[in-house]
Amino acid sequence: MKLSFLGAAQEVTGSCVLVETRSARFLVDCGLFQGGEEAARRNRHALDFDVSSLDFVLLTHAHLDHSGLLPRLVLFGFEGAIFCTAATADLLVVMLADAADIQESQARLRDRAGKRHEPLYDHVQAGLVTEQLRKTQYNTEIAPHDSVRCVFRDAGHILGSSILEVWINEHGVSRKLVFSGDIGQPGHPIVEDPVYVESADVLVIESTYGDRVHKSVADSVAEFTWAITDTIRRKQGNVVVPAFAVGRTQDLLYLLVRLFREQQLPELIVYVDSPMATAATEITIKHLNLADRDTVEVMQWLISNRDQPRIRFVGGELESRTLSEVRHGALIISSSGMCEGGRIQRHLRASLPRPECSVIFTGFQAAGTLGRRLIEGSKSVHVCGEEVAVRAALYTIGGLSAHADRDALADWLAHFSRAPEKTFVVHGEASVAKGFAELIRQRFKWDVTVPATHESFEL
Repeated sequence: MKLSFLGAAQEVTGSCVLVETRSARFLVDCGLFQGGEEAARRNRHALDFDVSSLDFVLLTHAHLDHSGLLPRLVLFGFEGAIFCTAATADLLVVMLADAADIQESQARLRDRAGKRHEPLYDHVQAGLVTEQLRKTQYNTEIAPHDSVRCVFRDAGHILGSSILEVWINEHGVSRKLVFSGDIGQPGHPIVEDPVYVESADVLVIESTYGDRVHKSVADSVAEFTWAITDTIRRKQGNVVVPAFAVGRTQDLLYLLVRLFREQQLPELIVYVDSPMATAATEITIKHLNLADRDTVEVMQWLISNRDQPRIRFVGGELESRTLSEVRHGALIISSSGMCEGGRIQRHLRASLPRPECSVIFTGFQAAGTLGRRLIEGSKSVHVCGEEVAVRAALYTIGGLSAHADRDALADWLAHFSRAPEKTFVVHGEASVAKGFAELIRQRFKWDVTVPATHESFEL
């Protein structure tokens, strides 16, 4: 058996592992690289192998850094099934359509600037992916191949996110592989806590926040509340929150409703300016059976107390442009979460130069992204083709992250009843992944490796 790490190796985006056995060949995830021109170049040269010989794909969840190259995979000749949870399949329909929108829009802008640019994929190619999706449920064994069995477990990261337990059976010998996907932080809103796994022969684990401990949820919520309250009560500026349309936006809406019920927020209007976030919120309500008890209770309260708080889902481009002209009293949640594209750039361009405004980051900002430049202290940035001064107050609140921190990851590992024969640490920037691998060596005495991009291992 051979594992090849095609992305998210000593970096956070581009998750993709190629698994090859004597009888089967499949991918776990097929994600987009994110973060500037270099990422754009890598996306064009990714999947440089015979994809038509793949038997199937296993998908951990819908975020584009795990799913965003699926249309390219289909374009290059993959005709097999893509297995994922039902919630992930529903989210992919809107996420890949939105990604195609962005690809086509960026291509048009570059063409106008005299730079010939083909989109990575278009709406037709994104739509073809959805025809190859095969829905499964948590804790239900499937057999995507004669020699492969798989069970999807709840990863507690976003709606439908999964930890994969995969058994390879050949010549009477069974080997178990576990892919963590993105593991959620216990106690995170909406989703249930991650499921523990007891054993694996080979483990592939993420390490996004493997070098730090999040603030407590209570402290993070207090900081979030103060940042909003301090800005809105002065009645001079707005609060802008870049947020992933899937997962983070719904988390924030849950939190804002809860804070309003507890009378911790001033009067304000919450605008969700992302068509994809609107669709993802509707899908979340559709799959409310996957939500935790607190979320169900909050949703029931919200239905019974309409307009408390005032939440507006912004529709077309004209309405979005009008919103960017609002001077105060608004809390604007918009995507993309790393500020690399989408409507958030319009609101950043309007708010960053104004010291009376605030920008709140609640999610990971990958190297090379606009969000990363902002949190690292850039005094001016390019937004929508313009140089924009950064004068707004910036807040980074890691405790609201949907990713497990170092201690939560270590606790998840501590539930293994025996050491895996081999552990691979992925989905973390190089220094973070290597540091977390060393923690595993020291604390658990496991055989652990941090693979490089395109590095392969015979097992």
